[in-house]
Amino acid sequence: MKRLHLLALLTVLGSVPALAPAQTNQARLPGWVAEPLSLKDALNIALRQNATIRKAQNDLEASQGLVITTRAVALPTVQATGQIKKSDPNSIENFYNSTQSDRNWNTGIQVVQNIYEGGVLGAALKAARATKAQALAQYQTSLADTLLNVETAYYDVLLAAQQITVNEASVTLLQKELDDQQHRFNAGTVPRFNVLQAEVAVANERPALIKAKNNYRNSKNALSNLLGYDLPREIWEDVPLNLTDNLVAEPYEVNLPDAIQKALEQRTELKALRKTRELQELNIINAKAGSKPTVSVFAGYSWKNAQFTPPMALDQVYSGWNAGAQVTWNIFDGAATQGRVIQAKAQYEKAKTELIDQSRQIELQVRTSYSDFVEAKETLESQLKVVEEAEEALREARARSEAGTGTQLDVLNAETSLTQARTTQIQSLHDYATARAKLERAIGNKFVTKDGK
Repeated sequence: MKRLHLLALLTVLGSVPALAPAQTNQARLPGWVAEPLSLKDALNIALRQNATIRKAQNDLEASQGLVITTRAVALPTVQATGQIKKSDPNSIENFYNSTQSDRNWNTGIQVVQNIYEGGVLGAALKAARATKAQALAQYQTSLADTLLNVETAYYDVLLAAQQITVNEASVTLLQKELDDQQHRFNAGTVPRFNVLQAEVAVANERPALIKAKNNYRNSKNALSNLLGYDLPREIWEDVPLNLTDNLVAEPYEVNLPDAIQKALEQRTELKALRKTRELQELNIINAKAGSKPTVSVFAGYSWKNAQFTPPMALDQVYSGWNAGAQVTWNIFDGAATQGRVIQAKAQYEKAKTELIDQSRQIELQVRTSYSDFVEAKETLESQLKVVEEAEEALREARARSEAGTGTQLDVLNAETSLTQARTTQIQSLHDYATARAKLERAIGNKFVTKDGK
């Protein structure tokens, strides 16, 4: 495709509308207001400041705690205990000539390791790895979606700025026509109707310019919000962003079958769902473990005072090690285990269905994004020479009008056609850039690297 650059359009229409603030106190504005802001800069700022990304980072950090908790089931526990007490002498049983002390203390430390829980231990280690991978995939999804929003918002600001340029140029053309008709009317060469018709044309065009300026303000507010900026109260309706990039139609070729295959392999939503399916499968193992025995081993060391000593003699200590094993087995639990197994299997089947359905949805998204991109590309190609032709048509209409072989309506129609051509061209550039960004996101190419950063 022939490369189209918005600067070529600006050469025809004049300079870009000023990005300086309206109704703004410049004395107290933050430094970022005056700094040039490229698309790359905007994405980097969003990575640091965007609220959605920061919350996703918090969720990712929180998931690390879940990973540790899940893995802890398979690791040994170390327990330290201690006790000191005084008892009523009347409640102490004495026998023969021995007197049991009414003051006692004991302490100890013990290590316990579960060695068999019906498959729970191995499942816990696998679940920890799956949970970590799932959390990372979910974070990547949030990251990619948010950065896509930032990119499209950046393009929206550029489009809104150029819409102002187009509409200002249109108003200027119509105003010149009005002035010309007014001069001719004053000279007595045209009727009053021509002046009225030109005045109506100018009046009809001004709302489009007002709307374009409002879109420009709103699009900058939206971009500022996505960048995580706290706008000072001194900034009124016009955020003074200084965007440096332009709408450019870079060639981009896509093979749809390959794109669908890449999306099914790369999309982080599917990676997260695959881990969800794995976790649900592990939950079946955990549920079935309720009907199996649990075996654990322990070892420790303990200290305690002598039991049969004079009342105040607490310094006579007995100590030693202990070790052993323990087996527990719920022979019957009221069918609770059976119920948990049924529930776990149903959740596993649901996870499989969600994965299949999401795969279909992603394929549909790729196809739809591809179709939208093709439309934007074809529309852009159709506009390659429209502005040039519309300008030539306007020149001819004016020449015919001045020669007396054309009408004022021909001139106004030509001016309207030129405005429509310019509007369609900048809209086509915007739609192309946006459609390409969305297609790359649908394929899974944008913003996420192999290491997930």
